[in-house]
Amino acid sequence: MAQERRHGDFKVLGGKLVVADVGVVDGRLTDVSVNGDFFLEPDEALEDINAALTGLDEHASQDEIVGAVDAALSDDVVLFGFSPQAIATAVRRALAHATTWGDHEWEVIPPTVRPTLENLALDEVLAREVGAGRRPPALRLWDWEEPSVVIGSFQSLRNEVDADGARRHGVSVVRRVSGGGAMFMEAGNCITYSLYLPQTLVDGLSFAESYPFLDQWVMQAFREMGLEAFYVPLNDIATEHGKIGGAAQKRFAGGGMVHHVTMSYDIDARKMTEILRIGREKLSDKGHRSAEKRVDPLRRQTGMSRADVVDKLMEVFAERYGAVAGAVRDAELATAHELVATKFATPGWIARVP
Repeated sequence: MAQERRHGDFKVLGGKLVVADVGVVDGRLTDVSVNGDFFLEPDEALEDINAALTGLDEHASQDEIVGAVDAALSDDVVLFGFSPQAIATAVRRALAHATTWGDHEWEVIPPTVRPTLENLALDEVLAREVGAGRRPPALRLWDWEEPSVVIGSFQSLRNEVDADGARRHGVSVVRRVSGGGAMFMEAGNCITYSLYLPQTLVDGLSFAESYPFLDQWVMQAFREMGLEAFYVPLNDIATEHGKIGGAAQKRFAGGGMVHHVTMSYDIDARKMTEILRIGREKLSDKGHRSAEKRVDPLRRQTGMSRADVVDKLMEVFAERYGAVAGAVRDAELATAHELVATKFATPGWIARVP
């Protein structure tokens, strides 16, 4: 049977480019060539890596590929700027089991004012639709009017929210599908976006690695706005002036996932502390004594209107990934409304961790 040549590459975040050129004959890897601008000592170890990959099943998992490379390398081998995990990702991209941004046709869905519960339900619906292959991956910007607190999937309702404070300020409390901390959301006080993508895009990345990987475009947008932003592990986005946002993810059966981020634009920190129970323990590992000092609004740091910041985010994403304008489809919205009624608006969901 004729050999089929395939090519894949993977740029290590903060590291080097790893390229895998492989042949496939009868379902096995042949004529494997791992190459790139990385550093490797001794030179002969590259032959060992290629030999370890030769003969593997073309459907080998990430862990199986990593295990084969690890087993072939002696303790004195030094990989600088890359890793067995990076090699495995490059190989799986060559075999189309892992994908790159450029392998997908992306949409940008501009903000439309929606009830918070509808925004939450759309996150699940659109992620599942991407996983099922019924819609292209997309970036969606949120908008809303009613004040809300959105708590993480695993947070305790009574531990996170001051019920009296929420009632006094007319704030509804809802729960999202992803983990992480609570968000205080009033109209215009923050910027929230969701990415809906196939899990193949983060194949081979740890959860910790996937967060900054999926937000590289955001960091570019901030640079173009005059800010140098960076990730504070695991999921905080900050500048030298302080924290500006946090990210969260949920991966669904079927292969889709949502990665969403909320960034403070002009938050009333005093009101927030009357609604949220932000304890000293959570503040202690951030080096702060006051919750108000943890929130540094984008309005002050950029000098831009919220609408202009949102436009910049959409512009950079579209230019970087060739995204086209998109919209929530009628059937997706109808499914979201059903999900609000059967899940997101129910006491059983909102108080699932009392």
